[in-house]
Amino acid sequence: MRSAVIWRSGTQILGQLLTWASTFIVIRVLSPADYGLFAMTQVVLVLLNMLNGYGLASALIQRGDAGRQAQRQLFGMLILLNGALAALQLACAPLVAAYYRQPMVAELLRVQALLYLATPFIALPYALLSREMDFRKQAKVNFVSGIAGALTALAGAWCGLGVWTLVAAPIALFGVRAIGMTWAAGSLVWPSFDFRGAGDIARYGGVMAAGQIFWFLQSQADVFIAGRLFDPHWLGIYTTSLFLTQIFVSKFVPPLNEVAFSAYARIKDDRAAMAAAFVKSARIIFVVAMPFYLGLAVTAQPLVDVVLGPKWHEAAPVVHWLALAMPMMTLQTLYAPASDACGRPGIGARNGVTGAILLPAAFLVGVHWGIMGLVAAWFAAYPLYLAVSTWRTLPVIGVRFRDLVDGLAPPVLAAAAMAVLVSLLARGLPPLPALAELALLGTAGAAIYAGWLALFARATLSEVVALVRNRRG
Repeated sequence: MRSAVIWRSGTQILGQLLTWASTFIVIRVLSPADYGLFAMTQVVLVLLNMLNGYGLASALIQRGDAGRQAQRQLFGMLILLNGALAALQLACAPLVAAYYRQPMVAELLRVQALLYLATPFIALPYALLSREMDFRKQAKVNFVSGIAGALTALAGAWCGLGVWTLVAAPIALFGVRAIGMTWAAGSLVWPSFDFRGAGDIARYGGVMAAGQIFWFLQSQADVFIAGRLFDPHWLGIYTTSLFLTQIFVSKFVPPLNEVAFSAYARIKDDRAAMAAAFVKSARIIFVVAMPFYLGLAVTAQPLVDVVLGPKWHEAAPVVHWLALAMPMMTLQTLYAPASDACGRPGIGARNGVTGAILLPAAFLVGVHWGIMGLVAAWFAAYPLYLAVSTWRTLPVIGVRFRDLVDGLAPPVLAAAAMAVLVSLLARGLPPLPALAELALLGTAGAAIYAGWLALFARATLSEVVALVRNRRG
């Protein structure tokens, strides 16, 4: 488990550090309007990618028999499914452009349909390597493909491709990843379109896909609604702020969840071990997540000025408030792998239905007050959504609510203390250059957080150190 986490998330961190450098360079070169146009296409891509077959791959991970015939059947399903999705995107492109009143959106969507050609060659080897808990090969391929995407993005920005830079980079990333994953897993097989005996794969994948569709409705509703009412500039401000505040939950938590799903599937019959593993993993994740989110909130203005540049100055208050909402989203995302591994993917689907009702409703109301009204909608809907999901999920995985609260309290309290003290420090500082202010506040925040854990949560700190050192905590 530790080895898998290090290879899956450790190399993810290294890869992200390199790709983020290129990402933020590109952000400084492109305009908010470019990101607004790209965000309009992402609504369609995210929706169709919920159906691209990764749920089928997850079924193969959990399945007892994953022989050659099952692999060929999965590959056949993936080819048919993704071919249909590509055709659907091509057909819907003009309609989407008409909805947003942006003709360029149709052109972007037509080119982005190429992404579906790579998915079967990624999902099948992903399933085979995950079954073996072999995340080393996955990590190496993801690292190389991430670099390919970063270099493509830099080249596109340098050549003045504008919004097309954001289209070319993922195409390069997916293409390299498809070749690398297929080679790493040795998974190149002839597809089978005889699906007799594969009904369990289709059913399990279908239930997981249903849950993911509901996740789409909640995660993309804000962009779908705002894209109709905001111009590309303000939509770009909102989506880039969201990208910045969701870096941890969207980039670091998913690879950890992949490892967790495989690990939970091995201990699903031991209820006590399952509960203890979930609480421990959530606590360790929050040790990193909480200072990140609250640190973003209290340093939003200098951070935006330094990282994004002056043209993004309007994003600072959006980043501040969205960062405060992200701890709720992070905890929510930890539930699905645990309930899915227990053989209850319907729990995640039901949670998704709840979010798909609450969040779009809040966004529909909030958007009439502009960008900050959209931000306020997060705080109106997400606490209730998280409460319902917690009530529904914890009994399935055997965790008591009190145990979860006790497990998360140390990092939450330490980060809150850090945020209060750093805020007081920021108010007392004389005017400084943005970089100097960010460096000073960041250093102070890290020292305060580490000191609080050492004084008041030594057991949690020792647990993290033990994990890193490969000792029993």
